[in-house]
Amino acid sequence: MEKLSDAGLAASLLLALLCSLTPSSADDSPLQDLCPAAPQGEAKLFMNGFLCKSPSSVMASDFKTSRLNHAGDTDNFLRSSMNVVTAADFPGLNTQGLSVARTDLAMDGMVPPHSHPRASEMMFVSHGTVVAGFVDSGNRLFQRTLRDGDVFVYPRGLLHFCVNAGYGLATTFSVLNSQNPGVVSIAGAMFAPGSDVMEKLVSRISSLIARNATAMAISVW
Repeated sequence: MEKLSDAGLAASLLLALLCSLTPSSADDSPLQDLCPAAPQGEAKLFMNGFLCKSPSSVMASDFKTSRLNHAGDTDNFLRSSMNVVTAADFPGLNTQGLSVARTDLAMDGMVPPHSHPRASEMMFVSHGTVVAGFVDSGNRLFQRTLRDGDVFVYPRGLLHFCVNAGYGLATTFSVLNSQNPGVVSIAGAMFAPGSDVMEKLVSRISSLIARNATAMAISVW
């Protein structure tokens, strides 16, 4: 077999190194069947995830949560509530690469544009009418009106939002493919709730949604 040149060998090693550094699309796979998070006391060790409980102390209750049973408080400027449950609150999620969330939207309520840097999100509409959408890196808007039983996917890391387009309370449940998806809220980071700029942003998004809904209705008619 022909011997590789120094340049060829260096290129091969560089390619192998790059391949080994390519990030996975989801959390690392678990190395054992079960790993409920151990109770969090004073942190003496910082790690990517949580320590596992002793196998002998694992219980069925580690894999059940009631944190999404009740509607959140929508008595606020955005008329919405979002509750994300991660492995920090639900031990059975530890090492499973999953989080769950509940969003409640009063009439005209909105979850403003935000992203999850470490997760895609699959949202299920439990009841109500919701307009959901996201914007890709080419500034294209992908938006749909969802009703009871509909499912919508927000791709990982992209800005997305949802608005109650009905006449009553709307509730959605989501699954995210990371036990710590993170939330980057553009509006929350830049504008104070109730500020003029925030009001204009909400008004602009609502106007855009109404315009798209009208256009879709006309095209169907």
